[in-house]
Amino acid sequence: MTSYLRQLDQDLIKMTREQKRVLKTYPNAKLTVDDNGNYIVINDDVFLAEDYYMPDAADPDTAWKYAAIACKTTQNFNRTHPDRMDMSDIENKIMRINKRLKR
Repeated sequence: MTSYLRQLDQDLIKMTREQKRVLKTYPNAKLTVDDNGNYIVINDDVFLAEDYYMPDAADPDTAWKYAAIACKTTQNFNRTHPDRMDMSDIENKIMRINKRLKR
């Protein structure tokens, strides 16, 4: 039992900061090799860094860095983008204001 726990601890120690950041957001993310021999990080058959036109990486560490940058950029966009509210949120807000004005 202790050898299993030691192996589990060693696997966690070997993970880089970028891997931890990506796996925190996308638990099913994994490193794969594409047809050209380049490394990419995918989650449910979706290349994570594709939205930001990041290239395929020649080594695994660079692939994890690209995926971490994509996660961080997505988080920043979702937090600060002016169009993050959809129309239903705006309609609900207007309806609440109108209800208050009718009282």
